[in-house]
Amino acid sequence: MNTMTSRALRVAAFACAALSMTACATVVRGVHQSWTVVTDPVGAQVTTSNGFSCQDTPCTFTMERKAKFEVTVSKDGYKSYRGHIDHEVSGKGGAAMAGNVVVGGLIGIGVDASTGAMDDLKPNPLTVHLERTDSDKPSTAEGRTAEGGH
Repeated sequence: MNTMTSRALRVAAFACAALSMTACATVVRGVHQSWTVVTDPVGAQVTTSNGFSCQDTPCTFTMERKAKFEVTVSKDGYKSYRGHIDHEVSGKGGAAMAGNVVVGGLIGIGVDASTGAMDDLKPNPLTVHLERTDSDKPSTAEGRTAEGGH
């Protein structure tokens, strides 16, 4: 193999390697993540506006990192909880995306931004403390809150 062909092959191999790493967060973190719902008391039903459901908490779903959706948590004898789940750039996603500056440039930044690979769902886990309905309420008041919720 002559010197020109050898040099061209090395340049092509380097270019392929560099382009394969252009979306660092997409490669390192992926575009999906586990999202968990925990309730007190356990055994509640969960439905989301993006088509996921479970019949008995705690539940863990595999969701797109860039998802935004509404969630409803319900259980007989308790008031239903409704909330919103959003996404934001996470520390790990931002660090992985920073690798694009070094290796991938604008192409990698664009891929990571469009796939949501640099994001995390918030809140995660969603922890919901359900409040008894008035007819089932004991003499001491229980609060209904969602930890980490909006």
